[in-house]
Amino acid sequence: MKDVIDVMELQREKSKKIVPLDYKKLEFNNGFTPARFIFECGVKLRGQPLTLATAAVILHRFFREVDPANYDCYLIAASALYLAGKVKDDPLKIRDIINVAHNSLHRGSSPLEIGDEYWNMRDAIVQAELLIMRVLKFEVGTVHPHKFMLHYLKIGKEHWESIPIARAAASFLQDFHHDPSILDYDPRHVAVACISLALQCYGVQLPLIEDTDDEVWYNIFVKDLAKDKHWEIMEKIMETYNREPEPTP
Repeated sequence: MKDVIDVMELQREKSKKIVPLDYKKLEFNNGFTPARFIFECGVKLRGQPLTLATAAVILHRFFREVDPANYDCYLIAASALYLAGKVKDDPLKIRDIINVAHNSLHRGSSPLEIGDEYWNMRDAIVQAELLIMRVLKFEVGTVHPHKFMLHYLKIGKEHWESIPIARAAASFLQDFHHDPSILDYDPRHVAVACISLALQCYGVQLPLIEDTDDEVWYNIFVKDLAKDKHWEIMEKIMETYNREPEPTP
């Protein structure tokens, strides 16, 4: 139980020392680094949460099919973001993606002028988008945990109406998209695990919430989620916070 509660402290510690990262000095880190790049660029572009989640899923799926050493992970990340905007009908202008990605990789740089460097980067993003589509066999749609989580939160809101459970659960869900293991679990189970973490962190007591109970509170939502699998997903989410890279001088 304490391990679950400690994840909030991890979040607070990270938020206290947010320093721009030098991505050029970071390793691939099993997809965490380019996913981190997607979310940084996506926030700057004011992309919708589902768009950023879709981009992260596309990125992780792509790198499961190829050898990451053969590709520029930041180019793939920028292309995944561009493609996700189309998939989720949240169009992100390619010029904006180019400038935000370039500035995130080269801190303090000015927007690119229309010239050779701009056109080379634009062509690379478009070509990488086609490559991603071919590798994923043009199957870029995905079922996200978000809609399930929203449904579950609405049903149980009477138990936590005055507590920011929804915000905490959404934060856990977004952060879990940094890890490719999110692909390994049923979206409904991920939604339940994120809500469970939020409930544990804020000490919200629900009927049948203790491990000693034969039944558990989330059985009203999902019948096929075993307790061991439930805790496994929560542990995976918590591990994400230990993978955040330290700022480089």
